[in-house]
Amino acid sequence: AASVLDASGYITARRIATVSSKIPGKVLEVMIEEGQRVTEGEILARLDPSDASAQRALSQSQLASAQSQLAEAQAQLVLADRNLARQRELAAKKLVAASALDAAVADRDSRAAHLQSLQRQVKVARDGVDISELGVDNTVIRAPFTGVIVAKAAQPGEMISPISGGGGSIRTGIGTLVDMDSLEVQVDVNEAYIGRVQPKMPVEAVLNAYPEWKIPAEVIAIVPTADRSKATVKV
Repeated sequence: AASVLDASGYITARRIATVSSKIPGKVLEVMIEEGQRVTEGEILARLDPSDASAQRALSQSQLASAQSQLAEAQAQLVLADRNLARQRELAAKKLVAASALDAAVADRDSRAAHLQSLQRQVKVARDGVDISELGVDNTVIRAPFTGVIVAKAAQPGEMISPISGGGGSIRTGIGTLVDMDSLEVQVDVNEAYIGRVQPKMPVEAVLNAYPEWKIPAEVIAIVPTADRSKATVKV
């Protein structure tokens, strides 16, 4: 069939990302190069984990301390329960004053409340360990999806941050990753001819580098705004 419209454009990727870290830090190792294909979850770089590892060690020590205090409180509660049972037996036989039984009950209840408090402290300490583990994991930068590295932006020893620090002294990314399976052709269609283009319309794309390769395609989307300076619409 005859061509309805001829238009020129360029190839771009719908899925492209500048890969950075979730936390600021010093780059320890970079394991990517331009043109390298990586898979989702693959390690691209590592940051210096010294601070995060120290925080994890501190959290683990706090958890161990809380657990030892909990074990001691559990033993004391068992002893208080036994003492209360003996006091009740003696009180039933009228061998001790009522105040001694009341004191045993109060001691047992106090130790039970202290045990519950320590159980909550152990939970908080365990959550702190989980958070510190996440901090260590954040020093490892992984690929968010499968693709090809098209730009390497950082070297070992440089500082990196997800937010620009200004002045160009802090990098905001390790590299740029492109999903080559999401490539598409963008063309600028003159607004006078945009009426000829419809969604899902079949397209035959030809690349300048491979003029004999007729690539079957279709219209994915028509951007609903026009470029005022060029009087074109992106398709």
